[in-house]
Amino acid sequence: MATHGSAFPIAKLALNNSVPPILMASLRMGIVLILLLPFWKFKIPEKKYIKSLVLFSLSMGVMVYVFMNLSLKYSNFISPIIIGSQLAIPFGVLASAIMLNENISKKKWLFVITAFIGIVIVFFDPDLKNNLLGLFFATLMALFFAMAQVYSRDLRKLNIYLINASTGLFGFFVLMLVSVFIEGNTVNNIQNINIETWLLIFYQAIIVSLFAHMSLFPIFGIVLTFIIFGEVPTILFLIGAIIVISSVIFLQKSE
Repeated sequence: MATHGSAFPIAKLALNNSVPPILMASLRMGIVLILLLPFWKFKIPEKKYIKSLVLFSLSMGVMVYVFMNLSLKYSNFISPIIIGSQLAIPFGVLASAIMLNENISKKKWLFVITAFIGIVIVFFDPDLKNNLLGLFFATLMALFFAMAQVYSRDLRKLNIYLINASTGLFGFFVLMLVSVFIEGNTVNNIQNINIETWLLIFYQAIIVSLFAHMSLFPIFGIVLTFIIFGEVPTILFLIGAIIVISSVIFLQKSE
């Protein structure tokens, strides 16, 4: 939980060192791919898994990480981004209802609604008026994370190394291509990355992407943003954050 919570402030530190956000996401996925190659061994899954694997890899390896970095790039405050990422759970419930026709209980719908109410309260915090673009990207990150979880349901029988290697493969090449066309100066940007920033990127790839698990990571993430960046949450932010986190916890526990 602590290592996953550290993902956001660590990524922000790397972005503060002038690494383009899309390029950084690509390099992170490239490291994941390289580390998993010996375990993956280029094995191709059965045809019935291909569609879900590609959609999962694009959602998680491309969309989630690029919107995470863009949200941090365009926000001066990290804590709201961490809270915004929690919308992945209610988005997941909505995606299951729409894409899989799952029957959602009234209790779950209640917690979905309260989670969104909590994030709206955070959005109306006057201290965040110049960070709405970052919050918007954080919402997209949560949406695609939720979609990835839906696609992953068809991949339960696949080897975890194959799934993560596929995520790294699509994430690295697609994001690198996007970075070349949008951010430009790719070779020069990579050459200008210093040792400290490379360590931060390797930390994200190895510790966060391969070893961390999501649970109560928002608490650790917010604490770390206070320690590293000195962010002091406002009352309005705390109220919204408590509503969001509480709703997500009860949503995960409800039947």
